[in-house]
Amino acid sequence: MASMAGNDILRDALRIWDISPPVHAGSPVFPGDAPFGSVWAARIAPGCPVNVSTLTLSPHTGAHADAPLHYDDEGAAIGALDLAPFLGRCRVIHAIGVAPLIEWQHLAHALDDLPPRVLLRSYRQAPVDRWDAALAACAPDTIERLADLGVTLVGIDTASIDPADSKTLDSHQAIRRRGLRVLENLLLDDVPEGDYELIALPLKLTTADASPVRAILRELA
Repeated sequence: MASMAGNDILRDALRIWDISPPVHAGSPVFPGDAPFGSVWAARIAPGCPVNVSTLTLSPHTGAHADAPLHYDDEGAAIGALDLAPFLGRCRVIHAIGVAPLIEWQHLAHALDDLPPRVLLRSYRQAPVDRWDAALAACAPDTIERLADLGVTLVGIDTASIDPADSKTLDSHQAIRRRGLRVLENLLLDDVPEGDYELIALPLKLTTADASPVRAILRELA
C-alpha cells in the first residue's frame, strides 16, 4: 500500500504543460468556419439557481483532433475512434521557422528511438489571436516516413497539417492511407524538445468530423 501511495504522489508531482490555446470569441478559425460564440440560455436569478450557456463553434476550433470523416466521406466520425493514439508517450520536435513545409531533414536530429506519437513545433510564438494563412504544414513524405517508423499520431502547432490553400490535402490523405491520427492547432510555445506523456482525448461526438481536445503534456516519471 505504501508503494502505491508513493506512486500516486509522484504522479501528482509531475510537471504539466497545457498545450491547448485559449478558446473565446476572438479565437482564429479557418476562413469560412463558424467562429466561437457563447450566449446565456439561463442566468442565476430568482427562480433560476444556475448559469447555463449555449455554445456555437466549429469542431476545428482551438486544439482539435481530426476524424477520418473530415477528409473521407466514408471515414469514421470522431466519436468512433479508438482513444489509444491520443494518450501515451510522445516526442516534441522543433522545426521552428520552417515554411512552407516541414520536410524529413528538419526532423532528422530527433528521430532516434521514436515513440508512437510526434508533435511538431513550427512557431516560436503561435498566433493565438489571428489567422495565419502562411502556416507551416507537414510534407506528405514526412507523414509517410513517420508512419514507416511506427508513428500512430502526428500533431502540429498550426491550424492544419496541409497548406491553408491546399485543395488536395495531400498530407491528410497520407494520414488516411496510413491509418494515423492527427492533432492540430496545439500550443507548443513553452515546450522544449523531448519526450512526454500526451493526453488529448476527443469528445465522443458520434457524427462529427473533428473534436476539440484539452491537450496536455505531462513530464515522464
